Amino acid sequence: MTTLRTVGLVGAGHMGAGVGWALREGGHDVVTSLHGRSARTARLAADAGLRVVPRLADVVAASSVILVVTPPSAALTAAADIAAAVATLDESTHRTSEHADLTWRGPTRPVVVDLNAIAPATARAAGEVIEVLGLDFVDGSISGPPPTVRPGARIYLSGPLAAEIADLGWKHVSPVVVSDQIGAASAVKMSTASVYKGLMGLMTQAMRSASHHGVLDVVMSDLGTELGSPYEVGLAATKAHRYVAEMHEIAKTQEGAGLTPSLFEAFAEIWADVMHTSLARGTPESLGREITAEDVARLLGDHDARSGDS
Repeated sequence: MTTLRTVGLVGAGHMGAGVGWALREGGHDVVTSLHGRSARTARLAADAGLRVVPRLADVVAASSVILVVTPPSAALTAAADIAAAVATLDESTHRTSEHADLTWRGPTRPVVVDLNAIAPATARAAGEVIEVLGLDFVDGSISGPPPTVRPGARIYLSGPLAAEIADLGWKHVSPVVVSDQIGAASAVKMSTASVYKGLMGLMTQAMRSASHHGVLDVVMSDLGTELGSPYEVGLAATKAHRYVAEMHEIAKTQEGAGLTPSLFEAFAEIWADVMHTSLARGTPESLGREITAEDVARLLGDHDARSGDS
């Protein structure tokens, strides 16, 4: 029988709120802080039924498990922020901190689970930041859309406590224990994302080029939707600001395997360019599924806008 817990969430964006909802559906109390976050994130957290507290330290104090779901570029910063919150709580225990109102409320010091799209080396670096404080760390990754969009995402987990996190009683997602080695779950994500997002990058560039040369209809007829429908290309564009850092992480992963990083450094350039188009100004949940290839190509050709908050 699953023991119900308070699960902290660092990063209640599109994916984070969806993962939080999946655990809340399993009966857990899911808590997050919206300090410094956008109105959109606040709405996503509310829609997912998450409990909101003022500070990250409040999240850490209350939780037995903390999930980190941030943009890849923020993974190490999130680990450092959690470490600072732990230090604040430890100081408060001895009443030497300016935040002496804070106390540890969870039954044990929390297990931190990094679910970001990062290279194995980055996951290990985040783990070192957490473990030096005496907290346990689990490496994780997510494959698939947020469960609030479509159930069935896989949550890959690795590390000595991976099986414990897999047994949380998730709903609408499938946890998969990869190994007991930190970095293995991230290696899965970096390998699968290289295919999924690499192919989406190819489709995006093909549509943009075809539109410029006036042959978009013919190209779309020839390619069909196997590499991505107009909606899927548009959806990827709304997340381009996250993809840039993810492409750098994939490049780092492949370089660590003795392969050239050049291919995915080039994909990072593609998504960096897409990031500054009108299409990137939208959000995943606001994009209409009826969007056409012509609409996508036109919006990808407008470089006047800048991407918004995650």
